[in-house]
Amino acid sequence: MEFDSDWLTLGRHRVCLRSPRGFPTESMRTAVDVIRIAIENNMSARARLVDVAVREEKAYDISVGTTFAEDRLCAPQLEAAVATVLGLLPSQVRIFVTVVTQEEVDLHFGVYERMLAEKISGLPPIRRTAQEDVDRPRGMSDTSHLAAEPKPGGLAARAQP
Repeated sequence: MEFDSDWLTLGRHRVCLRSPRGFPTESMRTAVDVIRIAIENNMSARARLVDVAVREEKAYDISVGTTFAEDRLCAPQLEAAVATVLGLLPSQVRIFVTVVTQEEVDLHFGVYERMLAEKISGLPPIRRTAQEDVDRPRGMSDTSHLAAEPKPGGLAARAQP
Protein backbone atom coordinates (compact mmCIF):
# COMPACT_ATOMS: atom_id res chain seq x y z
CA MET A 1 0.00 0.00 0.00
CA GLU A 2 1.27 3.45 -0.88
CA PHE A 3 1.28 6.04 1.87
CA ASP A 4 2.43 8.92 -0.30
CA SER A 5 -0.70 9.28 -2.41
CA ASP A 6 -4.46 9.39 -2.13
CA TRP A 7 -7.35 9.58 -4.60
CA LEU A 8 -10.03 12.18 -4.01
CA THR A 9 -13.28 12.82 -5.88
CA LEU A 10 -14.41 16.45 -6.00
CA GLY A 11 -17.49 16.82 -8.16
CA ARG A 12 -16.51 15.79 -11.66
CA HIS A 13 -12.78 15.78 -10.84
CA ARG A 14 -10.95 12.58 -9.83
CA VAL A 15 -7.70 13.81 -8.32
CA CYS A 16 -4.55 11.97 -7.28
CA LEU A 17 -2.87 13.73 -4.36
CA ARG A 18 0.83 12.94 -4.08
CA SER A 19 3.09 13.91 -1.22
CA PRO A 20 6.57 12.33 -1.10
CA ARG A 21 6.95 13.06 2.62
CA GLY A 22 3.94 11.03 3.67
CA PHE A 23 0.18 10.83 3.42
CA PRO A 24 -1.47 14.01 2.04
CA THR A 25 -2.52 16.36 4.83
CA GLU A 26 -5.72 18.29 5.45
CA SER A 27 -4.02 21.52 4.33
CA MET A 28 -3.22 19.86 1.01
CA ARG A 29 -6.88 18.84 0.63
CA THR A 30 -7.90 22.46 1.29
CA ALA A 31 -5.42 23.64 -1.35
CA VAL A 32 -6.85 21.12 -3.83
CA ASP A 33 -10.36 22.43 -3.20
CA VAL A 34 -9.18 26.01 -3.92
CA ILE A 35 -7.48 24.80 -7.11
CA ARG A 36 -10.65 22.96 -8.18
CA ILE A 37 -12.77 26.08 -7.72
CA ALA A 38 -10.26 28.15 -9.72
CA ILE A 39 -10.29 25.62 -12.58
CA GLU A 40 -14.08 25.30 -12.66
CA ASN A 41 -14.56 29.08 -12.77
CA ASN A 42 -11.79 30.01 -15.21
CA MET A 43 -11.31 27.11 -17.63
CA SER A 44 -13.67 25.32 -20.00
CA ALA A 45 -16.24 22.78 -18.85
CA ARG A 46 -14.01 19.99 -20.21
CA ALA A 47 -11.06 20.90 -17.94
CA ARG A 48 -10.40 18.32 -15.22
CA LEU A 49 -8.04 18.50 -12.28
CA VAL A 50 -6.09 15.24 -12.48
CA ASP A 51 -3.01 15.35 -10.28
CA VAL A 52 -1.64 17.54 -7.49
CA ALA A 53 1.87 16.88 -6.18
CA VAL A 54 3.76 18.61 -3.39
CA ARG A 55 7.31 19.37 -4.57
CA GLU A 56 8.85 20.95 -1.51
CA GLU A 57 7.47 22.67 1.53
CA LYS A 58 4.16 24.13 0.27
CA ALA A 59 5.02 24.07 -3.44
CA TYR A 60 2.51 22.45 -5.77
CA ASP A 61 2.64 20.91 -9.24
CA ILE A 62 -0.86 20.77 -10.67
CA SER A 63 -1.83 18.72 -13.73
CA VAL A 64 -4.99 19.58 -15.64
CA GLY A 65 -6.40 17.72 -18.64
CA THR A 66 -8.76 19.17 -21.23
CA THR A 67 -9.98 18.84 -24.81
CA PHE A 68 -10.06 22.63 -25.25
CA ALA A 69 -6.63 24.00 -26.32
CA GLU A 70 -7.36 27.57 -25.18
CA ASP A 71 -7.37 26.41 -21.55
CA ARG A 72 -3.57 26.64 -21.68
CA LEU A 73 -3.80 30.42 -22.00
CA CYS A 74 -5.23 30.98 -18.53
CA ALA A 75 -2.73 28.76 -16.66
CA PRO A 76 -0.25 31.58 -15.78
CA GLN A 77 -3.01 33.77 -14.35
CA LEU A 78 -4.41 30.83 -12.38
CA GLU A 79 -0.96 30.07 -10.95
CA ALA A 80 -0.71 33.62 -9.59
CA ALA A 81 -4.29 33.64 -8.29
CA VAL A 82 -4.03 30.26 -6.54
CA ALA A 83 -0.67 31.23 -5.01
CA THR A 84 -2.18 34.46 -3.66
CA VAL A 85 -5.20 32.70 -2.13
CA LEU A 86 -2.98 30.04 -0.52
CA GLY A 87 -0.46 32.64 0.73
CA LEU A 88 2.38 31.33 -1.45
CA LEU A 89 4.80 32.87 -3.91
CA PRO A 90 3.77 32.58 -7.58
CA SER A 91 6.81 30.36 -8.21
CA GLN A 92 5.46 27.82 -5.70
CA VAL A 93 2.45 26.92 -7.86
CA ARG A 94 2.92 25.39 -11.32
CA ILE A 95 -0.02 24.37 -13.50
CA PHE A 96 0.55 22.00 -16.42
CA VAL A 97 -2.29 21.75 -18.93
CA THR A 98 -2.41 18.67 -21.17
CA VAL A 99 -4.69 18.87 -24.20
CA VAL A 100 -6.14 15.65 -25.60
CA THR A 101 -8.28 15.14 -28.67
CA GLN A 102 -11.88 14.02 -28.66
CA GLU A 103 -10.78 10.97 -30.68
CA GLU A 104 -8.57 9.86 -27.78
CA VAL A 105 -11.52 10.21 -25.42
CA ASP A 106 -13.72 8.18 -27.78
CA LEU A 107 -11.14 5.36 -27.78
CA HIS A 108 -11.65 5.10 -24.01
CA PHE A 109 -15.40 4.70 -24.48
CA GLY A 110 -16.05 8.14 -23.05
CA VAL A 111 -14.33 7.50 -19.72
CA TYR A 112 -12.69 10.90 -19.87
CA GLU A 113 -11.33 11.15 -16.34
CA ARG A 114 -9.72 7.68 -16.48
CA MET A 115 -8.08 8.47 -19.83
CA LEU A 116 -6.64 11.71 -18.44
CA ALA A 117 -5.31 9.89 -15.37
CA GLU A 118 -3.61 7.33 -17.62
CA LYS A 119 -2.09 10.00 -19.84
CA ILE A 120 -1.04 12.54 -17.21
CA SER A 121 -0.41 10.63 -13.98
CA GLY A 122 1.13 7.56 -15.54
CA LEU A 123 -1.69 5.41 -14.24
CA PRO A 124 -1.58 2.01 -15.95
CA PRO A 125 -4.44 1.28 -18.35
CA ILE A 126 -7.12 -1.15 -17.23
CA ARG A 127 -6.32 -4.54 -18.67
CA ARG A 128 -7.92 -7.92 -18.25
CA THR A 129 -5.49 -10.47 -16.86
CA ALA A 130 -4.90 -13.91 -18.30
CA GLN A 131 -6.34 -15.40 -15.09
CA GLU A 132 -9.65 -13.57 -15.67
CA ASP A 133 -9.80 -15.16 -19.12
CA VAL A 134 -9.27 -18.59 -17.58
CA ASP A 135 -11.87 -18.01 -14.84
CA ARG A 136 -14.56 -16.80 -17.27
CA PRO A 137 -17.09 -19.55 -18.09
CA ARG A 138 -16.72 -21.02 -21.53
CA GLY A 139 -19.10 -19.83 -24.18
CA MET A 140 -19.65 -16.39 -22.61
CA SER A 141 -18.14 -14.68 -25.63
CA ASP A 142 -20.06 -16.92 -28.02
CA THR A 143 -23.15 -15.05 -29.20
CA SER A 144 -24.51 -17.82 -31.42
CA HIS A 145 -27.21 -18.60 -28.85
CA LEU A 146 -28.71 -15.14 -29.44
CA ALA A 147 -29.64 -15.94 -33.05
CA ALA A 148 -31.16 -19.35 -32.28
CA GLU A 149 -34.68 -20.23 -33.37
CA PRO A 150 -37.38 -19.88 -30.71
CA LYS A 151 -38.30 -23.10 -28.95
CA PRO A 152 -41.74 -24.59 -29.68
CA GLY A 153 -44.26 -23.64 -27.01
CA GLY A 154 -42.07 -20.74 -25.90
CA LEU A 155 -43.12 -17.16 -25.38
CA ALA A 156 -43.12 -16.39 -29.12
CA ALA A 157 -45.54 -19.28 -29.81
CA ARG A 158 -47.94 -18.14 -27.09
CA ALA A 159 -48.07 -14.59 -28.44
CA GLN A 160 -49.43 -15.72 -31.83
CA PRO A 161 -53.25 -16.17 -32.09
